[in-house]
Amino acid sequence: MKRRNFITTLAALSAVNVIEPFTKKIESLNNNLIERRNIMGKFELPPLPYSYDALEPYIDKMTMEIHHTKHHQAYINNLNKAIEGTDMEKMSLEEMFASVSKLPVAVRNNGGGHWNHSLFWTLMKPNGGGNPSGALADAINAQFGTFDDFKKKFSDAAAGRFGSGWAWLVVSDNKLVVTSTPNQDNPLMDVADVKGSPILGLDVWEHAYYLKYQNRRPEYIENWWNVVNWDKVAELFSKAK
Repeated sequence: MKRRNFITTLAALSAVNVIEPFTKKIESLNNNLIERRNIMGKFELPPLPYSYDALEPYIDKMTMEIHHTKHHQAYINNLNKAIEGTDMEKMSLEEMFASVSKLPVAVRNNGGGHWNHSLFWTLMKPNGGGNPSGALADAINAQFGTFDDFKKKFSDAAAGRFGSGWAWLVVSDNKLVVTSTPNQDNPLMDVADVKGSPILGLDVWEHAYYLKYQNRRPEYIENWWNVVNWDKVAELFSKAK
């Protein structure tokens, strides 16, 4: 092997040995789309698990594309700027949320925006909806009476959130609780009225529905139930118990 080729090959192998383990470390520490980072440690936009038009007619293609590529990307860009050059670059979002009341507002707003949306995309799927089953269904019935009772309570929380925010189903103290948060807050934050592990969340910011539903938030909420990914909710419920 010529000296030049040998050096080139050695450099390539060295790059793999340095970069690849670092990438794997990021993936192992953050084994989900929410904590997706590049090799420089910067948060990245997670891909949608379906096409932009996959949730039609309930959520339109243009809303999904703008919501994902513009709004979500903006939260990520602003979050990376807010933590650049600080100790927060080494922290997970969950670590930030645990003491978010002591952190800059930009971290709270944009970190929450990134985490909330990353989860939100996975909680929907084409041909979703229907009713949950198994242990999740049993827990919902035990806590709320019936699935319809739960659905009404959750929908009321979403419709009743003044201004912008989110509705949540969380596991808190080993029981299911419906709650809501303003802006981009979530139940993992130390500022939340109800703290717990979110297993279902609904975005009720106007950018999530205005192109199709204008000011008809209750209609958006009612149609959203047709795309809920109950398999993902059940998975999160199992992990949170």
